Amino acid sequence: MSNRFTDALFQLVHSLEKSEKRHFKLYIKRSSANEDLKIIRLFDALDKLPEYDEKLLLKKLPDIKKPQLANIKTHLYKQLLASLRLLKATENIDLQLSEHLDHARVLYNKGLKLQGLKILEKAKEIARANQKFNFLAQVISLEKKIETLHITRSSTEKTLQLAEEAQEISSHIDRVTRLSNLALLMYRWFVLNGHARNPEDLQQMDKFFKEYLPADLGEVNGFYEKLYLYQSYSWYAFIKQDFLMYYRYGQKWIDLYEEHPLMKEVETGHYIKGMHNLLNAHFDLRNFKRFEITLKQFEEFSKTPVATHHDNFRTHTFIYINSAKINQHLMQGTFREGLALVPEIEEKLEEYALFVDQHRILVFNYKIATLHFGNGDFEKCIDYLQRIINGPIDLRVDLQCYARLLHMLAHYEMGNYELMESLSKSVFRFMARMKNITVVEEEMLKFLRHSFGISPRELKPELEKFLHKIKHLEKNPFETRAFAYLDIISWTESKVYQKPMRDVVYGKYLESRHRLLSKA
Repeated sequence: MSNRFTDALFQLVHSLEKSEKRHFKLYIKRSSANEDLKIIRLFDALDKLPEYDEKLLLKKLPDIKKPQLANIKTHLYKQLLASLRLLKATENIDLQLSEHLDHARVLYNKGLKLQGLKILEKAKEIARANQKFNFLAQVISLEKKIETLHITRSSTEKTLQLAEEAQEISSHIDRVTRLSNLALLMYRWFVLNGHARNPEDLQQMDKFFKEYLPADLGEVNGFYEKLYLYQSYSWYAFIKQDFLMYYRYGQKWIDLYEEHPLMKEVETGHYIKGMHNLLNAHFDLRNFKRFEITLKQFEEFSKTPVATHHDNFRTHTFIYINSAKINQHLMQGTFREGLALVPEIEEKLEEYALFVDQHRILVFNYKIATLHFGNGDFEKCIDYLQRIINGPIDLRVDLQCYARLLHMLAHYEMGNYELMESLSKSVFRFMARMKNITVVEEEMLKFLRHSFGISPRELKPELEKFLHKIKHLEKNPFETRAFAYLDIISWTESKVYQKPMRDVVYGKYLESRHRLLSKA
């Protein structure tokens, strides 16, 4: 999958839908008298190639020499983008606003200043209605230029209003920039490091968050300012493993869209991400009922025209909904039923290979491995974990560490005791090097190293001691990460009570449901 899409033009051609390909052909033929254009033949050849192969491509196009190919590819790339922009102009607010701004500039350059100002007024209305303040700043900048350089017969009140608008928008954009930077940097921290691992991480995170958080929070107003503020707090809470706070800000994130329903069409990607985060918060808190309600709401949204409009939206709703479905089976202990989803997920991931980043593949591999482990399919579990262990380690150090822990547990379950000593040393060294080892993991490694040297009769008391130790750590804020990634308590209980792990997890799920019903 990694070698299929190595050329930018090839990627673009293979991302096109049938209607987009048809529109491109019509667009090119309308703008050229020559129907046998080289770029059309290059387009057709690329469209038929299953993967990018320049030698094969040149064989299929004998009249195009190698030195010419780069220029023709660049020309085709530009024409494809021009065709797509024309086709998609009415489907996207940003493209519509850009078009208005371009038209106003063209009219201004032609000397038709008043006509240009009329278009800018219309652009301002659209930008305000859709809270596109960055575009509004560009529109006002051009308005000010025209008013400053020319006599347009505008009133003095109009020019004063322009100055006030520019100042107001500048302050708004400054707050949006600072808050969106904070949300982005918090997300970056999580992708690189995972959750806070110790008091030092937490102190560093608190300091970082407070330094970037704008001092004028009382002035925060409007959709985008609130959106990025809620995102920042969501990531902050998630990294700290304050899952209740994570849930509260995830809910605020989604409630913001309910207050501004039009923004679901304007900022669909952020809504999809918000639903994903809210589902994760319900998963972390084991809010079974709220999880089901939110998942149903998300599935209904995924079928709407807004969600199916673009490749990005279709891809990400698929990824997040199926990630949530796997989480639901992990919560309920229905591992076998969860595994039934895997063939379709893998088929779709292959289909969406162009649009799916490596981070998502990593997470899916870990979740699928966990399903196999819970179902007792330890060899399959190891196969999926190897994809993580043998891959690059520049993403999600936390997942890299837990993949190695789960890998060791799977070998333990298979009775491969001759590997345990070397595996436990290797895992400990890796986690220590990554500064990713906590008390739970240390206790787990100690138990495993000790257990494969004792008789089965002596094992149960040792398991009970281990269970007692780790249960006391369940509420420790720096240890909850271990239990979120690896349900070591349920695994140990399955050994102590001699039950399949799926039965232990399912029993906890039923007990929790019963408690909720009795409260109702």
